[in-house]
Amino acid sequence: MVTIDPALVRWSVEEPDRAGRPLVVLLHGVGSHEGDLIGLAPYLPQNVVLASLRAPMPHGDGFSWYPLSTPGAPSAGAVDDAAEAVLAWLDSLGDAHPSVSLLGFSQGGSLSLQLLRHAPRRFEFAAVLAGFVVPTASDADPDTAAASAARDEALAEVRPPVFYGRGDVDSIIPVAAVERTSAWLEAHADAEQTVYPGLAHGVSQEELADLVAFMSRVTAPAVLDGAGEAPVA
Repeated sequence: MVTIDPALVRWSVEEPDRAGRPLVVLLHGVGSHEGDLIGLAPYLPQNVVLASLRAPMPHGDGFSWYPLSTPGAPSAGAVDDAAEAVLAWLDSLGDAHPSVSLLGFSQGGSLSLQLLRHAPRRFEFAAVLAGFVVPTASDADPDTAAASAARDEALAEVRPPVFYGRGDVDSIIPVAAVERTSAWLEAHADAEQTVYPGLAHGVSQEELADLVAFMSRVTAPAVLDGAGEAPVA
């Protein structure tokens, strides 16, 4: 069983200033850590609270949300375990935040979409940077396959807002995974999909500016007060 260690969560603000503000959960990529995406805090809307989680599995000098297997096509069961761990951590927060959203990079992006599958009405939006959607295992037992199909059907009814940004020279995420993700988002979400010319497996200033604009369209106007200028990757 994997779990999220609350003592390792990096927050953008101190505890007395968190309650009553929208929460955005940051999910880093494989081999990284909770200190990575929290660096975006000065450039994102200042009225939200950011919580950057550490993935539970050691990987090199960093951590991983689930074991690596075929690039762009991990075991759905392992990703489900990670999603359930994040949901359990969110449950521990109670009703401290009026809304919860997701922002994940690469492997963290795949986890963000899996979280939407598990709880389609729980999240205000998801932002996926250089990530992908996890395929449903073709050899899954009938009960597992039926549960997966039911989750996707429920998500398609809600169609939550999703920002999907990627570079056109990203050599990390396979083309098949990108194509799968694009088609899946069209069928299951209200997706804004943007490809950034010349961008590899990273995040650019243009992409961050588009992300902030996306957030302004899908959240309350007050949330966007004080957004800073995005850095160049």
